[in-house]
Amino acid sequence: MEIALPPRREYGDTALTERVLARFVTTIEYLGAAILALDMVIVAASVVARYYFHAPFDWAEEIASGLMSTMIFLGAASGLGRTQHVGIDVVVNLLPPRWRPFVASVAAWATALVAGMLLYSTYDLMLDTHGQTTPIGLPQWWFHLPVLLGVAAMTVFAVNNCFKAEPAARWSALAVCLTVAAAILGWNVLLPDDTVSPILLLCIAAVGGLALGVPVAFALGLGSMSYFLMDPSLSMLIWAQQVSSGAHHFVLLAIPFFVLAGLTMEVNGMSSRLIELLLRMIGRFRGGLNLIVIFATMLFSGVSGSKLADIAAVGGVIMPAIRKTGQNENETAGLLACTAVMAETIPPCVNLIIFAFVSNISIGGLFMAGVIPAVLMALCLAGVAIYAGTRVDLDRVFVEVPRRPLLPLIGGAAVTLAMILMIGRGVTTGIATSTEISAFAVIYAFLVGGLMFRELTLKMTVALFVRAAAMTGSILFIVAVASSLSYALTIERIPDQISTTMIALGQQFGPLSFVLVSIVIMFGFGMILEGAPALILFGPLLTPIAGALGINPLQFGVIMVIAMGLGFFAPPIGVGLFVTNALTGTQMKNVVRPMMKYLAVLVAALLVLVLVPDFSLWLPRHLGMIR
Repeated sequence: MEIALPPRREYGDTALTERVLARFVTTIEYLGAAILALDMVIVAASVVARYYFHAPFDWAEEIASGLMSTMIFLGAASGLGRTQHVGIDVVVNLLPPRWRPFVASVAAWATALVAGMLLYSTYDLMLDTHGQTTPIGLPQWWFHLPVLLGVAAMTVFAVNNCFKAEPAARWSALAVCLTVAAAILGWNVLLPDDTVSPILLLCIAAVGGLALGVPVAFALGLGSMSYFLMDPSLSMLIWAQQVSSGAHHFVLLAIPFFVLAGLTMEVNGMSSRLIELLLRMIGRFRGGLNLIVIFATMLFSGVSGSKLADIAAVGGVIMPAIRKTGQNENETAGLLACTAVMAETIPPCVNLIIFAFVSNISIGGLFMAGVIPAVLMALCLAGVAIYAGTRVDLDRVFVEVPRRPLLPLIGGAAVTLAMILMIGRGVTTGIATSTEISAFAVIYAFLVGGLMFRELTLKMTVALFVRAAAMTGSILFIVAVASSLSYALTIERIPDQISTTMIALGQQFGPLSFVLVSIVIMFGFGMILEGAPALILFGPLLTPIAGALGINPLQFGVIMVIAMGLGFFAPPIGVGLFVTNALTGTQMKNVVRPMMKYLAVLVAALLVLVLVPDFSLWLPRHLGMIR
């Protein structure tokens, strides 16, 4: 959920500053879009050179990773400039209204502190690496300079956000922050035998930051920063190094590419043609419109990689049809949220990529392990949709929007299906990496929209790159910051301690008990943290334990991603459900009741996947990905 700052009050002449910063945000977003486009060209050209000319670009992966790091930090900066970073406001909303401006100001100062310290540490890191070279012979500091510029922009926007509150709240919040910091420092200096341990301070800072509404990435950064500051044996440049390296992974480039492909489908005519064909094929059957929601989400999730992109693509087309035919829009909104849970395990879902990356398991193997579970959940949802559904008059749908000619419509839908098959074929055969496949998916979507359908203009193309770069930059910044938190936890041997406890639980009560406890953990944290942070924190901790207890990591990964998705869309505080309500124009209080029957069958399907591993493992085993 986006964190909203207090309403802006004008104190003095701030109009010029706001205009300058607005243009600065726009410039950053266009720069991030240009970097994303350049990355796509490099990856695609590298694949062509390798397969057709047998002359691979040895520099492509390193350059593409460096450009992606730049895009991530620029995207995080633009997110601050537009106050669009994901955060948790559940606790803040429980406070009396008169306290909320003060708490929001505390969160803004904490964010500015993290950004400022990261700026200082990154500059120190750049100086420290001066004279070092990368594997392809480039100066190492070249790769830190763009990160430094992105963090500098981040700091500017973070400080500006601190001044968006009224002076009383602004300065009292700053005074409280400084007092707390001075108290901790004074305690450790005056009572050296009873100092606040770095790991305790990490937990207090991270959890307290989340509770106060600090954006998730900066709350995690506040925790890891506090740890490095309080441990005299650790240099702050190591903190910056961990954050920077967390963003420098070629495999993560698949995320912005797949998101870009999904966004392109929304505007280039591919999604509307496919849904119209589905409407005309099965719309008149009992529960036909709800069946279309299920099938369309399955198809689009095989391209977009983003569950929220799926909701936007399907909901934007199907909800008007629901209202025109007099169907229950709350029922459809609840089903749409549940289909997004189902789509969590359909490749190339972003969360599958993240889980595989942080848990060090095969992305292709996890993709294939998620296919049959997704089909199982889709069948369960379809059964309920047919049972609870009614027949509709489709002629009312096409009153304002004329039907397309049937043969061109089938051709257009076939083009979309061909893209989905191309991605699936690439993943299963291993002819290219997920990143390379995602780059060609983008090119394919642009060619179809621009040349075949002629519905994609240059202006729309630029806007798509801007939107994709900004959206994925904020998401991947969480991945980058979480790597520094993971490093701190590793130093404290927290993973080893959790491993020992959970293995003991599994040995005493059986592996099933471990899986069930893990599901509860992922469900709870999925509610409040969203997908990426929850998976990043617990994926590398729990997956090795699952392996030690004899649970296949691919099955465990599928279960964890589904459990997280259930939490993300579950009422009453699932952030994904709030987003679904916003996209469909519905209210949670009206959606919850019709949604519960769909959630119930998803929970039942998840338990079946726990008890019957072959649902997850048959396909990767059949394809030779596991023994």
